[in-house]
Amino acid sequence: MYSRKPFYLIVAALFLVGLALMLHRYFVYEVPWLPGEKRQIWSIEAKVEFEANGKPVKASLAIPGSQPGFTLMNESAASPGYGLSFIEANGTSRAEWSIRNASGHQELYYKVDMMLDPFAKGPLSTQIPAMMQADVAEPYATAMDQVLSLAEERSSDGITLTRELLKELNNRGQNAELLAQYQSPGPLLVELLHRANVPARLLKGLQLEDGRRRQPLINIVQVYNGEQYEIFNPVTGDQGRQEQLLLWEYHSAPVLDLVGGSNSRVTFTMLEQEQPVNVALAKKFDQPHWINVSLYNLPLEEQALFKGILLIPIGVLVVVFLRIIVGIKTSGTFMPVLIAMAFIQTSLLTGLVGFLIIVGTGLILRSYLSHLNLLLVARISAVIIMVIGMIGFFSIVAYQLGLTEGMKITFFPMIILAWTIERMSILWEEEGPKEVVKQGGGSLMVAVVAFLAMNSELVRHLTFNFLGLQLIVMAAVLLLGNYTGYRLTELKRFKPLVDEQSSGQKND
Repeated sequence: MYSRKPFYLIVAALFLVGLALMLHRYFVYEVPWLPGEKRQIWSIEAKVEFEANGKPVKASLAIPGSQPGFTLMNESAASPGYGLSFIEANGTSRAEWSIRNASGHQELYYKVDMMLDPFAKGPLSTQIPAMMQADVAEPYATAMDQVLSLAEERSSDGITLTRELLKELNNRGQNAELLAQYQSPGPLLVELLHRANVPARLLKGLQLEDGRRRQPLINIVQVYNGEQYEIFNPVTGDQGRQEQLLLWEYHSAPVLDLVGGSNSRVTFTMLEQEQPVNVALAKKFDQPHWINVSLYNLPLEEQALFKGILLIPIGVLVVVFLRIIVGIKTSGTFMPVLIAMAFIQTSLLTGLVGFLIIVGTGLILRSYLSHLNLLLVARISAVIIMVIGMIGFFSIVAYQLGLTEGMKITFFPMIILAWTIERMSILWEEEGPKEVVKQGGGSLMVAVVAFLAMNSELVRHLTFNFLGLQLIVMAAVLLLGNYTGYRLTELKRFKPLVDEQSSGQKND
C-alpha cells in the first residue's frame, strides 16, 4: 500500500517554512500583521549659517545615519551655487559643500527623515577612544581630585563611577560650583573620566520635540566598560538611550568644519509626522538583501502588478474549498477566480451586471451560430469577436448615459468569457437550461466569495507583505486535494434515511 507519510511531510514542511518566513518578517523586519498601522517619522532640518570671506569655501557637516532606535529614511540638501557631496570616512558620514568664491552671509540646509524604529541598528562606535589627560591649573585640579576620590569610593567600574560623578557634580557642593566655572558639564565629565583612566568620548545629540525651531545640539557622554558602553546625559544625569534622543555626531568629530568663513553656527528645526506602514517600510527596505525577500525592492510598476497576482492563490483556495468540500459546480475550473479579479477592477455590482449582460447576450448570439454548423475553431473565434464587440458596445452606451462605472467592463477576461459562453451553450444543448443555471449560478457564487476574500484589506496586506503565506496556502490546497469524503451538498441524499430512522424510533 502506498505510504502517505511523504505527502504529509511535504505539507508540514510547506506550512512550517511559510510560517517561519512570516514570523521572520514580523520579528526581524517589524512588518505588522494588520494593515493601517503607521510609523512615526521625524523630519529634521539643519541650518548652517556663516559669514564667507570672499575666498573659496568648504563646509563639512556631520550627519546622522541609522542607529539604535532610528532608521534613516531620506536625506537631502539645499545649497544654491554650491557643490555637494556625501562622504563616508572612518565610519563617519558628512555632507560637504564647496564653492570657488563666496562672500557675505551664507545659509546651507540639510534635511533628514528618521523613522522611530525599535529594531534599528547602526554604526554607533564600539571602538575604545584614546584617553588624553590635560594639564589642569589650580584650584581646579584639586577640585577634580576631590570629586573623583569621593566618587571612586562608591563605585566599582567605569559605569558606576560615571553615575557617582554625576551625583557629585549635581549636588552643587563647593567643588562642583568651582568646576562648573571651569568647564561645561559634558567636556568636564569626559575629562574627569580620563583623569580616572576610564575611556569615554563626547557625542552630540538632538532632543526631539515636535514643532521646535532653532534648537542646538546637546552633549552626550559615551562611557566604556570593557567592550560594553553606556551613554549618559551629563546635564540631567540620565543613563541609557532616551526615546526622543537622536545622536547626530557620535565619533567625537567636529559637528561643522568650515574653511573660508567665520561666525558659523548650526541650528535644527524638527517636525513629527506619521506615515502608513507600507510607505515607511518601502523606504526602509529599498536596499535589497538576500534574506529580506520583499516586493518593496521592486520598481513601483512591478509592485502594483504583484499586488494583484498574489491575490490569485487566495481565490484558488476559495475555489478548491467550495468545489471539493462544499461541492458547488462551476463552469470551468478556475474561471470564477478570473471573474473575481475582474470584479476587483469594476466593483462587485457593476461586475455582476456586466457579466450577466455579456453572457446572456452571448448565449443568444451563440444559439444562432449553432445552426450554421461551423467548425470549433471558427465558432470560438466568432464568439471571441462577439464578446469584444459587446464589451465595446456596452461601454459606449454606458458612457453616453453617464454611467462611467459601466465602462469598467473592459477589465473582463475576454477569452474566458468566450469559452464560458461556449461551454454554457453546449451544456444547454446537452443537459438543458436547469444545468446551465446551476453551473452558471455556482460560478457566480464562487466568484463573489473569491472576490470578498481577495478584496479584503487584511488579505491584501498579508499577501503582499508576507510571501511565506503563499506556502501556507499551497499546503492547504494540497490537504484539500487529499480529501475523498462526501461534499456538503451531497449530504441531502441521506436526509430520507435520517427521516426514516427518526420515524422508526418514534414508532418503537
